[in-house]
Amino acid sequence: MTTAPGLTWQRLRDLRLSELTDAADGWRAASAFADAARERVDGDMSGKLAKTQDSESARAAVKRLQRLSENYHYIHTEAGLVRGALDGLASELGAPQRRLREALDDAASLGYTVNDNGSIDYPAGGKNELTGDTIPGGSVVGNNGLIGAGNPGLYRDANGMLNPAPGPGAPALKSPNPHRAKAQDVADRLAHAMREAHEIDERYSSALNKLKAAPGLTVDTKTWADVGSDVDAVSQAASNYLEKHLPLDKSPAERKEWWDHLGKEQREEYMSAFPGVVGNLDGIPALARDEANRENLRLLIGQLDVKNDDASRDMLGGLKGIQEKLEKGSEPPMYLLGIGDEGNGRAIIAYGNPDTADNVSAYVPGLGTKLDAEFAGGTVNRAMQTALGASEADPSSRTSSIVWLGYDAPQATPGDLASGNSVMFTNDAKAGAPGYNAFMEGISATHEGGNPHVTAIGHSYGSLTVGLAAQEKGGIPGADDIILVGSPGTGADNAQDLNVGKDHVYVGAADNDIVTKLPSHEEASGMTSGAVGGGSTGFVLGAGMAGPPGALIGGGAGALVGGIAGYTAQDAQTDPSERWFGTDPASERFGATRFMVDDGATIIEDHGQMTAHSNYFDPAKDQDSADNIARIVVGKSEEIKLEAPR
Repeated sequence: MTTAPGLTWQRLRDLRLSELTDAADGWRAASAFADAARERVDGDMSGKLAKTQDSESARAAVKRLQRLSENYHYIHTEAGLVRGALDGLASELGAPQRRLREALDDAASLGYTVNDNGSIDYPAGGKNELTGDTIPGGSVVGNNGLIGAGNPGLYRDANGMLNPAPGPGAPALKSPNPHRAKAQDVADRLAHAMREAHEIDERYSSALNKLKAAPGLTVDTKTWADVGSDVDAVSQAASNYLEKHLPLDKSPAERKEWWDHLGKEQREEYMSAFPGVVGNLDGIPALARDEANRENLRLLIGQLDVKNDDASRDMLGGLKGIQEKLEKGSEPPMYLLGIGDEGNGRAIIAYGNPDTADNVSAYVPGLGTKLDAEFAGGTVNRAMQTALGASEADPSSRTSSIVWLGYDAPQATPGDLASGNSVMFTNDAKAGAPGYNAFMEGISATHEGGNPHVTAIGHSYGSLTVGLAAQEKGGIPGADDIILVGSPGTGADNAQDLNVGKDHVYVGAADNDIVTKLPSHEEASGMTSGAVGGGSTGFVLGAGMAGPPGALIGGGAGALVGGIAGYTAQDAQTDPSERWFGTDPASERFGATRFMVDDGATIIEDHGQMTAHSNYFDPAKDQDSADNIARIVVGKSEEIKLEAPR
């Protein structure tokens, strides 16, 4: 953007910002044209060809059309980035240009001369008290606010020579010429405006210079990795623009109101230039989030595909698994409401549109969950199973079933287990609870009917996250019911503490799910840490290891939840309803409604696997639990099968 001799005050003064916005509109049109062309290629050409012809030549033609579609997609994305950058540049340059022009107007009204280098000449004025002569005029250089060589007005005299007198601790000397102070004020304002404009210009120049395609364009994984880098560059360059124009620090309801007042072109600009921001902003409607996140998903895959570390490969497996599900399609349809590579990865996936559904459930997974192939192939299926079960429980209503991985669940790595963020502690749940509540507030804000039946579901450590979210002021926004399955505790003493009424808290706890029977801290402190073979069963919940009785035994959660040897509920010497994270949700003391689930296999019978902890959502393994969850989700809790509390 800058050309020799650079951005001068004259150029900034004369710059027509409308030309930048007009250029942005041109790039918008190019982006829209490419997107429309891609849709025509996918629908009218390759789609019809694939459906109507089955031959080697037809398949070859479809592949070529798919490459063409990718090229159009690339053009659409990059043109959208240019548009977003130009709009951001025009918007940010508006403020320093306005301040510059105001300073120049003041200089003109006072009769001062503004020199090419930005210095200000002021006339003679006032009188010398000793001689009575008029005090001569002079020249001043503006202080732009920087400390160092980048500030030409720092401790310099009217001739531009270094002058230590005005430095720190110097006496406050005032020129007897009244024009000197006024000229200095104008010069300082001009210098400050130019410093700000230079910073903006350099920031956007760097981002725009990255938006270049290599000759002989071939759109492949490396290309999308480069696009992802371009998106990051534009987002960083436009960070001030985003803070000013996007309601990042507002409530989901305020964001929804902001979105509703945007025009179609503005929405398209934000989604194409800043997909990672829009797609993960609570309060933006589901359809827009899904569109932005599908774009962001492709970019994240491209960026991670060129990395070779284990964490990137694990996350890449999860992202590609989600992409495969999206491309394959499903019924009910799948919506990508959040995606990101922060921490262990972020993903929010819905089966059914939450903005139009009569019932919405949002499930928080727990111990060992991260954005990997297991999440995409296993954990996500639990949301699908709940959606299908809800459809059977009430065919007349529409249900959206969501899995919310918007936090870092504790992992089973040795480093995590030894840290204050392991499953032994509440740190991860405390960090995740506010984000879950913000998401749920967004669900309420964007719902078209305004009053869906909302169920918060927590499994394993995720039940602690849900429990802590429910205990925040006001509870979980919009929640009518809470379901806790495989829970080691919620941090609450009583179901009433969860802010939905104890009659609306439901608990599923398999008798052979050892996670629901973890001892309290007091009990655990008296047990051997690391011993094996003691007590009734002789086990330690191990990190992904399996073995016979008396060995380290891992499970479906695959994580060390404590160095606890030989414990059963009957061994407890204190209140048997106390668990690791508070009162046992399945106990009579807690006061929730316990629903029937299958007991599940014991650890020993299942060769060390904790399947009893993982079956709650799967109708093929626990029909009673899956049916009961579905009935609660659709508001038919009176039809669930009950089980006596502990």
